[in-house]
Amino acid sequence: MDVTAQSVWINCLSFIKDNIQPQAYKTWFEPIKAVKLSDNALSIQVPSKFFYEWLEEHYVKILKVALTKQLGETAKLVYVIKMENTYGNKQPFTEKIPSSNRGAMKSQDVDVPLNNKNPELKNPFIIPGIRNVKIESQLNPNYSFENFLEGDSNRLARNAGLAVASKPGGTSFNPLLIFGGVGLGKTHLAHAIGVDIKDKYPEKTVLYISAEKFTQQYIDSVKKNNRNDFIHFYQIIDVLIIDDVQFLSGKSGTQDVFFHIFNHLHQNGKQVILTSDKAPVDMQDIEQRLLSRFKWGLSAELQSPDFETRVSILKNKLYRDGVEMPNDIIEYVAKHIKTNVRELEGAIISLIAQSSFNKKEITVNLAKEIVEKFVKNTKREVSIDYIQKVVSDYFQMDVSTLQSKTRKRHIVQARQLAMFFAKKYTKASLASIGSQIGKRDHATVLHACKTVDNLSSTDKQFRKYVEDLSKKLSL
Repeated sequence: MDVTAQSVWINCLSFIKDNIQPQAYKTWFEPIKAVKLSDNALSIQVPSKFFYEWLEEHYVKILKVALTKQLGETAKLVYVIKMENTYGNKQPFTEKIPSSNRGAMKSQDVDVPLNNKNPELKNPFIIPGIRNVKIESQLNPNYSFENFLEGDSNRLARNAGLAVASKPGGTSFNPLLIFGGVGLGKTHLAHAIGVDIKDKYPEKTVLYISAEKFTQQYIDSVKKNNRNDFIHFYQIIDVLIIDDVQFLSGKSGTQDVFFHIFNHLHQNGKQVILTSDKAPVDMQDIEQRLLSRFKWGLSAELQSPDFETRVSILKNKLYRDGVEMPNDIIEYVAKHIKTNVRELEGAIISLIAQSSFNKKEITVNLAKEIVEKFVKNTKREVSIDYIQKVVSDYFQMDVSTLQSKTRKRHIVQARQLAMFFAKKYTKASLASIGSQIGKRDHATVLHACKTVDNLSSTDKQFRKYVEDLSKKLSL
């Protein structure tokens, strides 16, 4: 590789990394390779046409600024699209140059057509009775994109889902792994993708199944001595959606059979969609070869919705149910129930039920009464923001000091304790914890947790910190 091209791109990446979210950088810029530098035009290699289109739509401005800083106003950017060698055929390169309205990076489009027609899947393993029987998708049509409202907490996952639904098996998001805490919409989004694919491609076989049910089916197939039939059945699926894939932890036989099914589907251009309560990097007792395949595509996190998104979710729910409610009441509920969408909708349903059964007018006082009962009866999920505040108050410092880059021992220890409790009390990924506590990476969080464990067993004063903070956070 041309050293100059690489050095220019490294400098561009350094600028880009400082100006976008860590997850976005990891998803859209880490996979790019610099190919060559010629006539002030930098060629970069991307893994698919969709990848190129996404960069052009969302990141063309920052690319232009970064490249202009390195090569001046006459800089040009050339995309080299190299598809994965999925079918044993060598895919030709496609060179694409940003279109003529891109300011400093002007040129005509050059588009060499891709030879990417999927060979028809010939399945020699027909299970008796399957050939003429339609496979039911097990999808819930009530879970759609229309009622999965977009916000900052889910934008990447939702947009990736829409892209997959438009071109199942044809984007770089294969597999698409959606992860996040309880009640944030993982199952809803997985169903929505499947429902949309069935609408757009009625001829495709889409199947939704929980990892728990998949495991049970596998155990049954072993008992009945028809393991091969089980594998072959799953190999004829076009779009396989597996919910709660973390349930496969420790189940080596099920993991092994899923590994072979996954490989077959992926190699034949079929789409795999997975949901999990944690990111691949945080999964325990899952074979490394399977984890590496989970990382082939995109891992998109669903986080707790912000206030504006919570208000929109409630208004949408009320609109679908044909119920009117004053804005101040909607905002009161949204302000006080923050952890997840399921609790949010549950509280509004309880409010409507109380009002209609007891013939009470819906007022802020009634909302307060319901919310208090609801929150009291629901296990609270401590947020990372709350943990940072509790730890900062305990050590008498500002949250900004806790998050700072300083290496002063007492501040470093406070930051490590915040990371330790964030891992203990939340379902957030290590990457998400690091991002929210001072923009650190997942390795820093892992190191912090080990340090806290070690100091707790060797340092009496430090052990008291842990015990005091545990009491404060578990109240």
